[in-house]
Amino acid sequence: MHYENPLYLAEEAAALDLIADGRLALGISRGSPEPAERGWEAFGHTGSTDPRGADLAREKFDLFLQAIQGEPMARAADRPYGAPVAPGAELRIEPHSPDLIRHLWWGAGSRESAENVGRQGLNLMSSTLLTEATGAQFADLQAEQIDRFRTAFREAGHTHTPRVAVSRSVFPIVTEQDRQLFGLRPGEGADQIGIIDGHRSTFGRTFTGEPDQLIEQLKADAAVMSADTVMLTIPSQAGVDLNLHILESFAQHVAPSLGWKPNTEGPVQGEPIP
Repeated sequence: MHYENPLYLAEEAAALDLIADGRLALGISRGSPEPAERGWEAFGHTGSTDPRGADLAREKFDLFLQAIQGEPMARAADRPYGAPVAPGAELRIEPHSPDLIRHLWWGAGSRESAENVGRQGLNLMSSTLLTEATGAQFADLQAEQIDRFRTAFREAGHTHTPRVAVSRSVFPIVTEQDRQLFGLRPGEGADQIGIIDGHRSTFGRTFTGEPDQLIEQLKADAAVMSADTVMLTIPSQAGVDLNLHILESFAQHVAPSLGWKPNTEGPVQGEPIP
């Protein structure tokens, strides 16, 4: 978000949501650690006092939320050009998609940030790492993050049901090639503790094994069971064919036992595409 023009992004998101008939699912976050030193400044975005640009991201996102909810962003000119507008009238961005806020997902990396997402009435994305390390297992720490998000959401007075997505690295072994590529080496099947962005962080384990094993392991994952959406992290550098195979293996051999029912008739109006 620290790289974005918030009003331009608000207009683009609203236009896309309207074109897609309300099926937009837009994921937003402050931004991951990067190789560029204060790289947002190269794009003309200045004023941040945080070496990570987090303060700039928060300010921009607050303005973005105001814009997509139809709050005035400018005043009409004394002699407005185009459609009749009273001079001095307050103008919102155009186009405007009234339900866009319900289609936004914020990527939260801590329990505190998840609570803020809940207060704002957004959907929650939580990835394979949290910038916290309490000694708890990653799945349990993430499940607590989800609980805090939902509590903050309710206490803020929001009445609709929010969505929650968690990410997992899952590699089903259904062929001998899978075993050669994804067979775990010692220590790879456990949570890891490390430093990222200056924080002691917990990194979630990699799940790999035969489908029956994966089903039992994912069912024992408190955060997966608490969420309504699981996003798979895949090795994009490995090429299209291998990644398609990973996704198909998960969809065919693992996902149905976790409650996923594919829509074979295409998307219904207003439904997200599976």
